[in-house]
Amino acid sequence: MQLNKFTDYALRILMYVAQPRDLPYTIAELAERLQVSQNHAMKIVHFMAKQEWLITTRGKGGGIRLNPASLNLQLGQIVRILQRDSNVVECNSPPCVLRPTCGLKGILDDAVEQFYSSLDQYVLKDVIRPRNARFSTNSPISLINL
Repeated sequence: MQLNKFTDYALRILMYVAQPRDLPYTIAELAERLQVSQNHAMKIVHFMAKQEWLITTRGKGGGIRLNPASLNLQLGQIVRILQRDSNVVECNSPPCVLRPTCGLKGILDDAVEQFYSSLDQYVLKDVIRPRNARFSTNSPISLINL
Protein backbone atom coordinates (compact mmCIF):
# COMPACT_ATOMS: atom_id res chain seq x y z
CA MET A 1 0.00 0.00 0.00
CA GLN A 2 1.34 3.42 -0.88
CA LEU A 3 0.62 6.42 1.33
CA ASN A 4 -0.67 9.48 -0.48
CA LYS A 5 1.41 12.68 -0.30
CA PHE A 6 -1.03 14.28 2.14
CA THR A 7 -0.48 11.41 4.60
CA ASP A 8 3.28 11.33 4.02
CA TYR A 9 3.68 15.06 4.67
CA ALA A 10 1.26 15.03 7.61
CA LEU A 11 3.24 12.29 9.36
CA ARG A 12 6.45 14.25 8.80
CA ILE A 13 4.86 17.40 10.21
CA LEU A 14 3.61 15.52 13.29
CA MET A 15 7.05 14.03 13.90
CA TYR A 16 8.77 17.38 13.38
CA VAL A 17 6.53 19.44 15.67
CA ALA A 18 6.80 16.74 18.34
CA GLN A 19 10.37 17.91 18.93
CA PRO A 20 10.27 19.90 22.18
CA ARG A 21 11.26 23.55 22.07
CA ASP A 22 10.22 26.84 23.62
CA LEU A 23 8.92 28.62 20.51
CA PRO A 24 6.05 27.34 18.40
CA TYR A 25 6.72 26.17 14.85
CA THR A 26 5.64 28.19 11.81
CA ILE A 27 4.23 27.17 8.44
CA ALA A 28 7.23 28.79 6.74
CA GLU A 29 9.65 26.76 8.85
CA LEU A 30 7.78 23.50 8.28
CA ALA A 31 7.63 24.12 4.54
CA GLU A 32 11.33 24.93 4.29
CA ARG A 33 12.61 22.18 6.57
CA LEU A 34 10.34 19.44 5.21
CA GLN A 35 10.58 20.63 1.60
CA VAL A 36 6.81 21.03 1.19
CA SER A 37 5.08 24.01 -0.40
CA GLN A 38 3.74 26.52 2.14
CA ASN A 39 0.28 26.13 0.63
CA HIS A 40 0.35 22.34 1.08
CA ALA A 41 1.76 22.64 4.61
CA MET A 42 -0.98 25.12 5.51
CA LYS A 43 -3.73 22.77 4.28
CA ILE A 44 -2.25 19.84 6.19
CA VAL A 45 -1.77 21.83 9.41
CA HIS A 46 -5.33 23.15 9.14
CA PHE A 47 -6.67 19.60 8.72
CA MET A 48 -4.65 18.29 11.68
CA ALA A 49 -5.72 21.23 13.85
CA LYS A 50 -9.36 20.35 13.09
CA GLN A 51 -8.56 16.80 14.26
CA GLU A 52 -7.10 18.40 17.43
CA TRP A 53 -3.74 16.77 16.80
CA LEU A 54 -2.11 20.20 16.58
CA ILE A 55 -2.69 23.40 18.52
CA THR A 56 -2.47 26.54 16.40
CA THR A 57 -2.31 30.11 17.62
CA ARG A 58 -2.61 33.20 15.43
CA GLY A 59 -0.79 36.48 15.78
CA LYS A 60 2.54 37.56 17.20
CA GLY A 61 4.13 34.73 19.12
CA GLY A 62 1.66 32.32 17.55
CA GLY A 63 2.40 29.20 15.62
CA ILE A 64 1.97 25.47 15.73
CA ARG A 65 2.45 23.05 18.61
CA LEU A 66 1.70 19.38 18.98
CA ASN A 67 -1.28 18.64 21.20
CA PRO A 68 0.39 16.53 23.93
CA ALA A 69 -2.47 14.00 23.73
CA SER A 70 -1.44 13.30 20.12
CA LEU A 71 1.67 11.47 21.31
CA ASN A 72 -0.60 8.58 22.31
CA LEU A 73 -2.53 8.36 19.03
CA GLN A 74 -2.26 4.99 17.29
CA LEU A 75 -0.40 5.29 13.99
CA GLY A 76 -2.99 3.15 12.24
CA GLN A 77 -5.76 5.49 13.34
CA ILE A 78 -3.79 8.53 12.17
CA VAL A 79 -3.11 6.97 8.76
CA ARG A 80 -6.74 5.80 8.36
CA ILE A 81 -7.94 9.37 8.87
CA LEU A 82 -5.27 10.91 6.65
CA GLN A 83 -5.73 8.42 3.81
CA ARG A 84 -9.48 9.07 3.89
CA ASP A 85 -11.12 7.18 1.05
CA SER A 86 -8.00 5.94 -0.72
CA ASN A 87 -8.66 2.53 -2.26
CA VAL A 88 -5.97 0.05 -3.22
CA VAL A 89 -7.94 -0.73 -6.38
CA GLU A 90 -10.70 1.27 -8.02
CA CYS A 91 -13.55 -0.97 -9.14
CA ASN A 92 -16.20 1.66 -9.87
CA SER A 93 -14.63 4.39 -11.96
CA PRO A 94 -14.68 3.23 -14.66
CA PRO A 95 -16.77 0.21 -13.70
CA CYS A 96 -14.69 -2.96 -13.90
CA VAL A 97 -16.22 -5.70 -16.04
CA LEU A 98 -14.90 -8.33 -13.59
CA ARG A 99 -16.65 -6.78 -10.60
CA PRO A 100 -19.54 -9.32 -10.38
CA THR A 101 -17.17 -12.31 -10.12
CA CYS A 102 -14.04 -10.74 -8.60
CA GLY A 103 -12.71 -11.80 -5.21
CA LEU A 104 -9.57 -9.65 -5.37
CA LYS A 105 -11.04 -6.49 -3.82
CA GLY A 106 -12.05 -8.33 -0.64
CA ILE A 107 -8.59 -9.87 -0.31
CA LEU A 108 -6.90 -6.50 -0.84
CA ASP A 109 -9.26 -4.85 1.67
CA ASP A 110 -8.23 -7.52 4.22
CA ALA A 111 -4.55 -6.82 3.49
CA VAL A 112 -5.08 -3.08 4.01
CA GLU A 113 -6.83 -3.75 7.32
CA GLN A 114 -3.87 -5.90 8.41
CA PHE A 115 -1.57 -3.01 7.45
CA TYR A 116 -3.57 -0.63 9.66
CA SER A 117 -3.73 -3.19 12.47
CA SER A 118 0.05 -3.52 12.33
CA LEU A 119 0.42 0.26 12.57
CA ASP A 120 -2.04 0.31 15.49
CA GLN A 121 0.57 -1.50 17.58
CA TYR A 122 2.47 1.80 17.71
CA VAL A 123 1.65 5.30 18.85
CA LEU A 124 3.09 8.58 17.59
CA LYS A 125 5.63 8.84 20.41
CA ASP A 126 7.13 5.52 19.24
CA VAL A 127 8.40 7.16 16.03
CA ILE A 128 9.78 10.33 17.62
CA ARG A 129 13.53 10.69 18.01
CA PRO A 130 14.85 10.92 21.56
CA ARG A 131 15.20 14.47 22.90
CA ASN A 132 19.00 14.45 22.56
CA ALA A 133 18.88 13.37 18.87
CA ARG A 134 17.60 16.61 17.34
CA PHE A 135 17.33 17.52 13.68
CA SER A 136 20.12 19.61 12.25
CA THR A 137 19.06 23.25 12.00
CA ASN A 138 21.33 23.99 9.04
CA SER A 139 19.96 21.77 6.30
CA PRO A 140 16.66 20.37 5.07
CA ILE A 141 15.66 17.04 6.52
CA SER A 142 16.48 14.10 4.30
CA LEU A 143 13.17 12.88 2.99
CA ILE A 144 12.30 9.22 2.93
CA ASN A 145 9.50 7.35 1.25
CA LEU A 146 7.23 5.92 3.91
